[in-house]
Amino acid sequence: MRILEELENCRTIGISGHENPDGDCAGACLGLMLFLEKALPDARVDVFLESLPAELHKNIPGSDRVITDFKTDVDRYDAFVVLDSAKDRIAGAEAFFDNAVRTVNIDHHISNPGSAGVNYIDGTASSACELVYEVIDRDLLDPDIARALYVGIVTDTGCFRFSSTSRKTMEIAGDLMTFGFDFSTIVREVYFEKTFVQQKMLGRALLTSKSCLHGRCIVSSMDQAAIRSCGGVGKDVEGIVSALVSTTGADCAFFAHERTNGEWRVSMRSNNIVDVAAIAQVFGGGGHFHASGCTIKADQSFDASLRKMLDMASAQLNAQPDRA
Repeated sequence: MRILEELENCRTIGISGHENPDGDCAGACLGLMLFLEKALPDARVDVFLESLPAELHKNIPGSDRVITDFKTDVDRYDAFVVLDSAKDRIAGAEAFFDNAVRTVNIDHHISNPGSAGVNYIDGTASSACELVYEVIDRDLLDPDIARALYVGIVTDTGCFRFSSTSRKTMEIAGDLMTFGFDFSTIVREVYFEKTFVQQKMLGRALLTSKSCLHGRCIVSSMDQAAIRSCGGVGKDVEGIVSALVSTTGADCAFFAHERTNGEWRVSMRSNNIVDVAAIAQVFGGGGHFHASGCTIKADQSFDASLRKMLDMASAQLNAQPDRA
């Protein structure tokens, strides 16, 4: 797929990604925005996302252009592009997508059935940013576009640690690095640095975590009272589940945090055997084999849901004991 072919003659283009945008979502949306503005100078390109964490706002060019209130004076976009998500997770932008003349969906989540007129879904790709790199014209790349896409690749590969990292991923990242931005600072600020509040929340999550399934699954959760006691908000839980799954002997980890509306957001990670995407899909979520998530509604029993998740993980682990 070539994105310029799909957006030919479009004068108004909207772009959005999933709620609570991470580095891959934001990098893909803003990288594509910067590319389209360069390739289609007469087109208007709007990006709709929820507010970005400080480390992403600092490191992704164009982040000051994000429309966080989901308001526009465009009656109907000529085209609307959804990145790193299906259309049902793009918060207040779904109506713009549904009303657009043309729709495009680019995603690397294998659970995405494709929700647009044109769909480019590749579950083997490391990130949405890797797919954006593939659909744009390389000769129009510049340091800002390259930086935005690099941030996303770093984020969704766990700094090139996750199994979705391929030779192609590394070649793309290497090409982006030739544009001369400070890649080492990006890695430190986007992936490794945490605020003091985030460190406190991580400490509390680790302190209250439980070792389940004979040490093969680590589970932790934080309700609103615990989050507030650390001086944090929901966005400050980023990275906790990755710390849990790094425990020696663990194959998977579940971390849940309570939202202000009473829902529980569950993040899931695995190292080898457990397909957390299959577990997440049972609860209306999705993602990748080794990284997924779902939401437990306020009228559902969180404890019962968590027990079911553990039962499903246990069944998968017991089905492949030789790989433990």
